[in-house]
Formats: sequence, structure tokens, C-alpha cells
Amino acid sequence: MMDSRFPALADHLLLIERELRVQGWWSEQAPSAEALASQEPFCVDTLAFEAWLQWIFLPRMKQIIEQDLPLPNASGILAMSEMVYATQPRESRDLNKLLKEFDELITQAR
Repeated sequence: MMDSRFPALADHLLLIERELRVQGWWSEQAPSAEALASQEPFCVDTLAFEAWLQWIFLPRMKQIIEQDLPLPNASGILAMSEMVYATQPRESRDLNKLLKEFDELITQAR
């Protein structure tokens, strides 16, 4: 049976993508395969956070929803975003709000 959180999560993925585009944080140029293969959390050693969101997080979450795979048990994306954009509170406000809601959806019981 499909996870009941999928529709709301799918909506959030679209909103997160839109917000990245609004802020000019969306890239037409994909990172290198090496950069995408980083083993570090959020690929902090090879990718900017917005690139991680665009090229790893969003595609992975879309795949989970499309293939009805289990969702992660926890999500700490907001904390990472708040740290990365600490000096850009105004620009990151809407993105952080969406990531907070995403984290909350993930931690809700099925």
C-alpha cells in the first residue's frame, strides 16, 4: 500500500525545486560524476548544499515516491540548510520553511 505521506511529499519536492529556481540556486550544469559520488553526508566535500538538493536529494526522493520505496526514518535537512545559509536569512527563509515541513512529514508516523 502506498505511503500516505507521498502526495504531500511530492508537492514539497516541486515547491523546493521552485524555490531553488526563484533564488537562482538551480543549475543547468550537472556536477561531475566524482562530485556526485561523494560518501560524505550532503556531499559537503564536493557539492554546494543547493547542488546536493538539486542533483541528489530531489531525484532520490522522486525515485522513492515513484517506486513506492520506504522513506527514510529521519530527515535533518533543515538543520543543514540553516547552517549553510546562516548569512542569508532572508533569501533562505522560504526554502527553510519548506525543508522544515519536509522534515516533519518524514518523521510523522505512516
